[in-house]
Amino acid sequence: MDWSALVTLTHGLEQFLLPNACVSCDKPVGGGTDDRLVCSVCIARLRALGGGCLRCQQPLPLIGPCRFCSDWPAALKTVRSAVWMTDESRRMIHHLKYEGYWRVGMDLANVMVRHVTKPVPRTLLPIPLGTRRARQRGYNQAACLARGLAVRWGMGVDDRTLRRATETRSQTTLTPDERARNVADVFVATRGREEPTSAVILVDDVLTTGATLASAAGTLERAGWNQIHAVTFARVMPFEVSVGQHDPQRM
Repeated sequence: MDWSALVTLTHGLEQFLLPNACVSCDKPVGGGTDDRLVCSVCIARLRALGGGCLRCQQPLPLIGPCRFCSDWPAALKTVRSAVWMTDESRRMIHHLKYEGYWRVGMDLANVMVRHVTKPVPRTLLPIPLGTRRARQRGYNQAACLARGLAVRWGMGVDDRTLRRATETRSQTTLTPDERARNVADVFVATRGREEPTSAVILVDDVLTTGATLASAAGTLERAGWNQIHAVTFARVMPFEVSVGQHDPQRM
């Protein structure tokens, strides 16, 4: 038996005796999917987005146009998210960001590909972390998602054009206004747009108020980009969606 066959056999035996446990429910992933860290049952429980504002996909208000994206830079053309933030998606993101399970990024990217229409641009720009946080975490969760999307969508990943110039507070406990101030002018574009037709896709794990994506898009817009799109894995539910009171006709 050659070495590669022995490695394959050993890996298969390992997965049979010690199968991966789902990071959401702790049950074996099963199904012969030895590289996955999220089981099919938990993926099926995720709640996909649908309809909404043509630009940002947020549920429309009962009266008037969308206010969620009204203050965004003009260059930020579309933002799409795969699923709503639920208990399942929150656990998946927590393991990706804080527990060192960087390989979860591929599982979440597969969910994004399933629920988000492939954008036209061919370059993915993950939202960067600050230097200190990147060093503590050991990786950038947005870059993990971007690499997973790159494989499925056949795109390139550019993790050098956009960087954080300053460290920021955690956004978790901040109000919408505090979030906007926290990320205002924190990004720097290390180079300008290369060609008139260039367009990019920002990638992040969660959309809450849109402040981070808007700040990053504003930086790129000032550097010359005028076609910016964005995708995220999850999105925090508006109150009317979480309690089931939203009119589906306005979605």
